[in-house]
Amino acid sequence: HLNRRMKELALICSSVSVCLEGASEQKVNVEPEVLSYPGQTVNLPCAFSDATGVQLTMVTWIYERKDGDRFNIAVFHPNFDLNYPESPLKGRVSFAPTPPSLASPSIQIQDVRWSDEGKYICQYAIFPSSIEQGITYLVVLAKPQNAASAVTVKAGTEPIVVARCESLNGRPEAKISWVTTAKGNATSVSKPGADNTVSVASEYKLVPTEEDDGEDISCVVEHRTQTEPESFPMKLTVLYPPLVSITGYDNNWYVGRTDVVLTCQFKGNPTPTSLLWRTMSGEMPDAVEIQNNQLKVLKVDDAVNTTFVCEVRNRIGVGKDQVAVFVRGE
Repeated sequence: HLNRRMKELALICSSVSVCLEGASEQKVNVEPEVLSYPGQTVNLPCAFSDATGVQLTMVTWIYERKDGDRFNIAVFHPNFDLNYPESPLKGRVSFAPTPPSLASPSIQIQDVRWSDEGKYICQYAIFPSSIEQGITYLVVLAKPQNAASAVTVKAGTEPIVVARCESLNGRPEAKISWVTTAKGNATSVSKPGADNTVSVASEYKLVPTEEDDGEDISCVVEHRTQTEPESFPMKLTVLYPPLVSITGYDNNWYVGRTDVVLTCQFKGNPTPTSLLWRTMSGEMPDAVEIQNNQLKVLKVDDAVNTTFVCEVRNRIGVGKDQVAVFVRGE
């Protein structure tokens, strides 16, 4: 008989709460949000701040799932036994401390599960027919595994993925952003992970050019379980054939001038493996001396009146530049 009466009271309070929820919460002190990990024991505090001139009758804890379903999970009336109605938390929820008091009817949930996440309402029934309540949101967390990597690509004309970042099996969903001066765009996709978690994968795409090689890029992952965003600094790797430029010709090579030098400047990724000086005519003048990327003319004569070519190779391709030398008279 007592149990039935308790359930009736709890049902009445639950029904009233649907109509009056949020009407007046300031008198019931609760934590707005409580965080927990699966398997932990979590405490949900509740206290009535000032009961002067108020007759507190009973307390009902109500659990509201994200889908809107509600369950009475713990009921305390000073004149009856503690009651824990059938609910997804039965056997794991209890008043703490026990026995509770109307002034402080906090509860404890053991072996927290993913499905426990939701809204917990500490609701006071007040004589003769009013209620006061406070709402706590229980957030069940999972720390994600974060990682990022740059993707080696070849210079081209179409957007391709140059960096990837992922945050796996987190709860709630992580936020991924990118920091770079490279001119590209990021796309992120979320999908369900293990045990009601969420995995997020993000890709950064651009049209890769030689200017992007070595460019700084960072993936930044933000998540509730982290005290600060986790950053993954990387450098973009763009492969391209050698870019070649010949310097040193001043358009004033005259017969008899000594020690003039052409320098073959180049860059490429990967590092070029060969450099070749040649002439368009196929014959190298006798006055020429070659040392690595420098072509030195010991003494200018008419044979130097030719076009010099510097050809540089790496495994991606060949780059070259040429200079047409016009030899002036003495």
